[in-house]
Amino acid sequence: MTYNALRKGRFSEPNRAYFITAVTKKRRPVFVNLCAARLLIREMRTLHDEGAVGSLAWVVMPDHVHWLFQLGNNASLEKAVGMLKGRSSRQINRHLGHHDALWQAAFHDHALREEEDLREIARYIMANPLRAGLVTSLTEYPHWDAVWL
Repeated sequence: MTYNALRKGRFSEPNRAYFITAVTKKRRPVFVNLCAARLLIREMRTLHDEGAVGSLAWVVMPDHVHWLFQLGNNASLEKAVGMLKGRSSRQINRHLGHHDALWQAAFHDHALREEEDLREIARYIMANPLRAGLVTSLTEYPHWDAVWL
């Protein structure tokens, strides 16, 4: 799907919950590197601490991240995801000694409706390593979190 097709119909509303997926360039498995995964997680936590988002649940997979959050008042959806991708790119590329793009230009997003169950979506996100066959138990996977735990 093209960048413009992904942006079509996208809107940004403070305090609305969003489920986003961002994928690495050419689906490179960057986050099999423990330090790279932790650097991404640190940037997600920084955005939470700055009030750009209220992080609800996330999982970092080898080549993508799923993130459920409530958008804050001081950043649009595009800006919040752009900050995550930009900041994490700088940190991870510095750590790995790379200079090329880390992320695909676009990202998938889903603005949740009020009737959608946040915990159900969080369970779906957290079960991703199981569905991908990376682990047999979620307790074996190190890169996930949810506010309900």
